Amino acid sequence: MLISLCVFLCLLHVISCEFRRHRKFSGNGPPTYPIIGCFVSFYKNSHRLLDWYTDLLSHSSNQTIVIHRFGARRIVVTANPENVEYMLKTNFSNYPKGKAFTQILGDFLGCGIFNVDGELWHIQRKLAIHEFSAQSLRDYVENTMEEEFEGKLLPIMESLAMEDDNKAVDLQELLKRLAFDIICRVSLGIDSSSLDPSLSVLSLARAFNVASEICARRASEPLFVMWRIKRVLGVGSERRLRDAIEEIHAFVTKIIHDKKEIIAKDGEKKGEDLLTKLILAGHDERVIRDMVISFIMAGRDTTSAAMTWLFYLLSRHPEVEQEVVKEIELVAGERLSDNESLKEMRFLKACLCESMRLYPPVAWDSKHAITDDWLPDGTPVLAGDRVTYFPYGMGRMKDLWGEDQFEFKPDRWFTEPDKEGRGELMQVSPYKFPVFQAGPRMCLGKEMAFVQMKYVVASILKRFEIRPSGSDRSIFVPMLTAHMAGGFNVFIRRRQKPVVKRPQN
Repeated sequence: MLISLCVFLCLLHVISCEFRRHRKFSGNGPPTYPIIGCFVSFYKNSHRLLDWYTDLLSHSSNQTIVIHRFGARRIVVTANPENVEYMLKTNFSNYPKGKAFTQILGDFLGCGIFNVDGELWHIQRKLAIHEFSAQSLRDYVENTMEEEFEGKLLPIMESLAMEDDNKAVDLQELLKRLAFDIICRVSLGIDSSSLDPSLSVLSLARAFNVASEICARRASEPLFVMWRIKRVLGVGSERRLRDAIEEIHAFVTKIIHDKKEIIAKDGEKKGEDLLTKLILAGHDERVIRDMVISFIMAGRDTTSAAMTWLFYLLSRHPEVEQEVVKEIELVAGERLSDNESLKEMRFLKACLCESMRLYPPVAWDSKHAITDDWLPDGTPVLAGDRVTYFPYGMGRMKDLWGEDQFEFKPDRWFTEPDKEGRGELMQVSPYKFPVFQAGPRMCLGKEMAFVQMKYVVASILKRFEIRPSGSDRSIFVPMLTAHMAGGFNVFIRRRQKPVVKRPQN
């Protein structure tokens, strides 16, 4: 009896200490209890984590919340630009990706640039910088973009526009296939030939879909340990993930071997694709494989997601679409074949930024604290905590964007209009609008992404009208990169006449 009483008192003491610790470090956030943390609230809202986090942040005094999950370390989620700048720049060294993050994506991305820290990250980033030079951008527009769009996507859309049976097509799938073809050409130097709506999804593309989805679900499991158990047992989603990764690795490894044979046969001549440059630089085959996979993953889904949501928003705001088309006609004339013309499309860029504010291709990103710290807003961070900045929620904060934060208003990206009309594009802080990250890990492909998106959107809108096949609101699904649930089914019709003619010199 005495032993049982002692055990009970010890357990009561542990629970009491745990409760006090949670109270001390809980900050703003959902109801939290000893041992189980916020498991109940997290489980109830697991189907709407983005909007749940956004609601909690909007009611927080400092736009920061703390999530205690059962069986996992604390998560500090912030929509405060000062905190974002602190973790991505000011105290960058204390907030790496961290082991917890790299384990979630390690099976898929391995030691690729988006999943490593330290020296290996520095080496890969230094090499990647050369892929995004001014000359590379010019070549990208004049060669890759023109050939991929004019030679592949345009004929498909022309064919769809000529049909009289009101056949709808999934525009998200078309844009994703285009992006996949482009990134395979840039990264691997191959033609994946996936851009044909009559073809089923390529096996490789399907494997990327599976790997991306399951890895994202690992991070949002109500019980964090579950995916680890399934991985050890090799069952369920973890079995499907393993099969998908094996397929991806086998495909990329074969491409590497084939490329090495070509290089050995033709000599060490300068290659245009990333894979050739990595091989010639003498990198380990595993590093090459993982880096190429990272680039395919990043380039395949981010731009296609951003463009899909822009077309969706333009379809709901025809007055904005008309203004975009007017700008395209004024700036581009008959062809979009040079980078300078694309740079002049300021309103189109504002539309893209506004679309990504509301529907960012990457809804959140996490780092892990090495040592105890305090964020600028006073939130304590413990060593090992997962610290997440939240672009989706930041785009919906009234304190950052005003009372109309939920509205699609591209003009918010311009300074006050002058006598001649609209003002200049504003330079918005990347810590307020971190859709391309910020600080030392700022996305190297930012400018190339804008080039691709401007080129594709302008080329489509110049020729076609895109109209949704239904009136339902679409659902934003945040995996590793976000997409539209069920696709974006549209009717494609040839644009009857230009909105405005290019002025004569």
